[in-house]
Amino acid sequence: MFSTDPDVDPRKCAVGLACAYQAVSDGHEVNVFFASHAVKLLQSSYIGSLDGRVSQEEGFCRGMLDALVAGANGIYCSTGSQAVVGVTPENASEMLVGGFDMNWSGPPGVVSLSAGAEVMLSF
Repeated sequence: MFSTDPDVDPRKCAVGLACAYQAVSDGHEVNVFFASHAVKLLQSSYIGSLDGRVSQEEGFCRGMLDALVAGANGIYCSTGSQAVVGVTPENASEMLVGGFDMNWSGPPGVVSLSAGAEVMLSF
């Protein structure tokens, strides 16, 4: 679960992406939930700007996100949190990275995923 605002602690968000990426790479079943201002990590225009702020080469963070999109069981986001940053299910295809079906939810989704998880990491 990502809930840290990447404008406040971009490094923590990059570490979270790296851990989720590693879990997928190691063959674990991974579901990722983005909430609060961490939903900005799913925006095409935002994820590319994270690299410079975490001292990584261009494309590093987007590469990890793309690997999550390709390998995670599910990508989830908070509908309310997305709305706060101007993203809705109706305009998501214009604003968010592509290649997956977003699971829109809120606290019920977080609780359900957490209850069914053997391990949960929060960034």
